[in-house]
This record gives sequence, structure tokens and C-alpha cells, in this order.
Amino acid sequence: MTSTTLNTGFKAPVNKTDKCPKHRGGAPQKRIKRANGIRVRLTATERFLIESKARQAGMRISDWIRAAALKAKVVERVSAEDRRVLHLLAGMANNLNQLTKLAHNSGIISIVIKCDNLLTEIDQTLKYLNNDDGKDT
Repeated sequence: MTSTTLNTGFKAPVNKTDKCPKHRGGAPQKRIKRANGIRVRLTATERFLIESKARQAGMRISDWIRAAALKAKVVERVSAEDRRVLHLLAGMANNLNQLTKLAHNSGIISIVIKCDNLLTEIDQTLKYLNNDDGKDT
């Protein structure tokens, strides 16, 4: 506030709001203010790839990352069924290891049929796990 001198010698306050407001410079305020941030650490190669993809899209890096994150489809890494199958596969691998030890001790001819059956079962299990690759879930 400023003041003016009255006839009595005292200063009277003058309200600046009576005058026209000054226009402040700068860009207009955004309707949506993004005040929260997330920090992500990248290797030099990852940063280069993200920068080049953003440049190709004609976007800023932050806009590109935001759009990519919001449009990303999150898929469960391993379902409960897949975990069960992987547990069975680990058991089959243990059985194969035991058959290999037995073959070294008692001779390979007696073990060939058992190994062939087990390898067929392992192959079928791996095919089951890989049949989902490439499908949208």
C-alpha cells in the first residue's frame, strides 16, 4: 500500500486495488497441474531408445512416457496354473537327473525307455507353457 499526505499532515493509506490490475507476464496457467513426479533410472541405451521413439512421435519425452504408461496392458507374469505346471516341470527335471545318475551306475540300456517317456512328458509340458506366447490375455 502507498500513502498520500492529507491537509492535516497525516498520511492516509491508498488502496492499490482501486487502480487497474497489472498484467503479469508468462504463459497462462494450465488447467491440469501435474505436481507429482516419478523418478526412473535408465541406462544410456534405454534413454536413447525412449528419446528416439518420442522424437519419432513428435512428443516430449515426458509426454511419450506418460502416454505409453497409461496405454500399457499389464499382464500377470505367471498365473497360478502356470506356477503349478512349473512346479511339476521342476519335479520332472529332478526325476531326469536321478535317471541320469542311475544310468551311470547300472548302464544306459536299462534307463533308455524311462528317459524317453520322461523327456516326452517334459516336452509336452513345455509346449503347454509356450502355447500362450504371443496371445493377448
